[in-house]
Amino acid sequence: MTAPTPRRAPAGAAVLREDVTEAIRAAVFEELAAVGFARMSIEGIARRAGVGKTAVYRRWKSKLDLVLDLVGAFAAQGLPAPDTGSLHGDVRALLEVASHALRHPVASKVIPDLLVEAARHPEIAETVKSTLLDGQQGVVTRIVREAVARGELPEGADPARALDLIVGPLYWRLVVVRTPLPPGYADDLARSAVAALGA
Repeated sequence: MTAPTPRRAPAGAAVLREDVTEAIRAAVFEELAAVGFARMSIEGIARRAGVGKTAVYRRWKSKLDLVLDLVGAFAAQGLPAPDTGSLHGDVRALLEVASHALRHPVASKVIPDLLVEAARHPEIAETVKSTLLDGQQGVVTRIVREAVARGELPEGADPARALDLIVGPLYWRLVVVRTPLPPGYADDLARSAVAALGA
């Protein structure tokens, strides 16, 4: 009796390699930063990733799906919730992390472009909202809750207002106006936000 011949996987059923997927995701960030969403193409992404267009289309059916997946994955990572033991320390730490992320060379180009495209594509708008708002709202909600528990803020302190006061000015400067932060800006903003929240 002869041993059974091992079955080969049918053509086209290859497992999607994670290293190729990550190379494509990195290429999307680079392509977005270089040419923007409107001019971004699957061909350009594939060229940057060193793969064929087929490798991209096996994973995403369009550039919109690709960008939505990428932004969604970024949102899932979220910002780390600071836990310094004080409201001022937590606010200052959050500002440091957020300003570092917004000043990243790729993010500083990609985020403004995505905000423009969000006005044209409801799908992008929803995903950008989950990236820029919902994740940070969760972090700020925790900061406010801990500050209330320590007696630093009154019961009923509004996390949505806290997010506006803490991160809003940062987005205004780095994403909308696109001006460098002056020395000591984060310290001044942290003090101002804490004072406003406690008022």
